[in-house]
Amino acid sequence: MPVYRCGVRSLLRPGWLMLAFVVVVFATACFTLLAPWQFTRYEDRKATNDAIGASFEAAPIPIESADPATQWRRVTLSGTYLPEAEAVARLRTVQGAAAFEVLTPFRLATGEVVLVDRGFVRPIEGVRVPDFAPAPTGQVNLVARVRADERDPQGRPAFTEEGRKHVYAVDSRTVGQAAGLTLRPGYAQLEEGSPGVLGALPLPQLDVGPYLSYALQWIAFGAMALLGLVYFTWREIKPGGLLRTDAPKRRSVAEILADDEAHAS
Repeated sequence: MPVYRCGVRSLLRPGWLMLAFVVVVFATACFTLLAPWQFTRYEDRKATNDAIGASFEAAPIPIESADPATQWRRVTLSGTYLPEAEAVARLRTVQGAAAFEVLTPFRLATGEVVLVDRGFVRPIEGVRVPDFAPAPTGQVNLVARVRADERDPQGRPAFTEEGRKHVYAVDSRTVGQAAGLTLRPGYAQLEEGSPGVLGALPLPQLDVGPYLSYALQWIAFGAMALLGLVYFTWREIKPGGLLRTDAPKRRSVAEILADDEAHAS
């Protein structure tokens, strides 16, 4: 029993307490932050894939009948472009290369105004907006997909550069404020073949990615850390523990020879 009491006392050393604290914090982060974060990303990707898959089978509906929060639903739009309110979204990446996305408000026959993403163009010299085909005039019919507004984390407003309005996110509110218009929430992403489309934006790949396996790995890492702490704690308090301070110290050869010489003299 005294041996075990010594082992328990050794667990109260600052170094051991700090190690236990770090392990517990790491395991808690794995279970409450890192794994749930990856599970959320997995669920978001799965929901996107399900919505895109369902859209291939469903016929497009008038955008007036679509929920603005519904992602990827195919819709039809009938009306006219408002090129004077056009803006470009900067700092975009499409298929692994830099791009601008051209955003042109579109007035429906009902009078409501919708932001239309006409697709992408590649920058000149890496930073400048190139010349691109203007939006067609007159009444046109479009086929697009409903998208939810993006948000610029820094909340930066639109600005004008070389005669064009620039925004940092595809956001109907930001474009509407810059143009003095009230836009329907969300935007419509044009499909290939629609009047006014430039480089049609590709759909996301229909795979769920590695997020589920990452989540399971974080759970495994947290469990391994706790099991390791339990194991080494048990080794510490049992007789002959690895970190015991009361165990007999092994004598070196030099100490043994010194003792022999002392006895001989």
